[in-house]
Amino acid sequence: MDTPPTTPPLQACTPEDRLGQILANRFKLTGILGVGAYGVVYTAIDLFTQIPYAVKALSKVGLDSRQRRFQQREISLHHRASNHPNVVSLVKILDSPDCTFVVIEFCHEGDLFTNITERGHYVGNDFLAKEVFLQILDAVEYCHSIGIYHRDLKPENVLVTNRGRTVKIADFGLATTEHVTSDFGCGSTFYMSPECQQSSPRPFSAYESGPNDIWSLGVILVNLTCGRNPWKRASVQDSTFKAFLRDPHFLRSILPLSPELDRILHRIFECDPKKRITIPELRRMILHCPRFTTNSYGLPSPPLSAAGDFEQYFVEPLDLPYAEMPPQVDPITPPQTPDRIPSNDSQESAQSFLSGSVESHASGSSSGSSFSEYQVLNYPPPGPPPQQFFLAPKSFGGFFPHLDFVQKINPLASHFFNGQVRVC
Repeated sequence: MDTPPTTPPLQACTPEDRLGQILANRFKLTGILGVGAYGVVYTAIDLFTQIPYAVKALSKVGLDSRQRRFQQREISLHHRASNHPNVVSLVKILDSPDCTFVVIEFCHEGDLFTNITERGHYVGNDFLAKEVFLQILDAVEYCHSIGIYHRDLKPENVLVTNRGRTVKIADFGLATTEHVTSDFGCGSTFYMSPECQQSSPRPFSAYESGPNDIWSLGVILVNLTCGRNPWKRASVQDSTFKAFLRDPHFLRSILPLSPELDRILHRIFECDPKKRITIPELRRMILHCPRFTTNSYGLPSPPLSAAGDFEQYFVEPLDLPYAEMPPQVDPITPPQTPDRIPSNDSQESAQSFLSGSVESHASGSSSGSSFSEYQVLNYPPPGPPPQQFFLAPKSFGGFFPHLDFVQKINPLASHFFNGQVRVC
């Protein structure tokens, strides 16, 4: 397997040296969200509009052509996917002599992991869990429809806005356009499908990228509804997964799953990827699922206790060391974000990264190192337009992609929407 090397850290200056720097006379770096092997993530403010953004500073110091190709691939694939409302928007790309700055949408409520484990959202609230899971499904289906496979779907890579009601996929560092890939072990262990985890793959062996994403969606669904991971890894060496292989309904004996959700998970966690449920099938089953758990429908409940009876079955809480991402942002004191796993896809390059016109801008003032010139890299419009969505009144939480879901799951909401929904 041709694994991309780790990007060297910034060497021209320290992350703190860039604070106060103004990029392209517009974006002022105001804080540090996270530092990783790939570079640094900053908070920034648009000096003209006062809109906050996040800025990824991707180092070019010491990169060879192969390393730069992987860096460009992430940006290119993210740009292509960002036309969807449930993918974090890529706003602008600024290129300087030693660094590429990627300006992206800032989601001040942090990531889905934090909202599940620390803020107590979703678990026990089937209505909200269904609403956000359908949004994740829409985003992943759109990515697949334009030939992009994420390969690192997990709550840490899903950002949250609109008081927990809107979610957006982020971090395309492991994304690929390869329908079939030989990058085994690509992603985060909790969320990998069994076929992705061959420790000693045979020569020329491979697996499909799409069904692997669907498996990850199933683990996220368990996270949303139960506040737990179903197993440490989908391998026969894992005692819980081994018990699941013996009895496909085993999870219901250790988690508060409704019979309907248990049937859905049985279709998702199909070990034969050719028989695994498709995203359109999964959406239909989710839409028609009357309840996710045995908790009272629609009433929030805290996550399962780490000292509860379920622990004897090795059901893992989400807040294990394996889950790397603390809260991404905070309106007052932004904490750090985690390192992302370096990309493992060696064959997809992003030649389209440099397509489009290039416009030069003189840099503004900065504290720390300065640059004499930024190149604003203008991409062509991102891929084909996504499917149509319904625009809901702001009083019900703003953007809402599934009118059919509202009608089936909440008659009151259905009545509320009558005559007030239009296709955008």
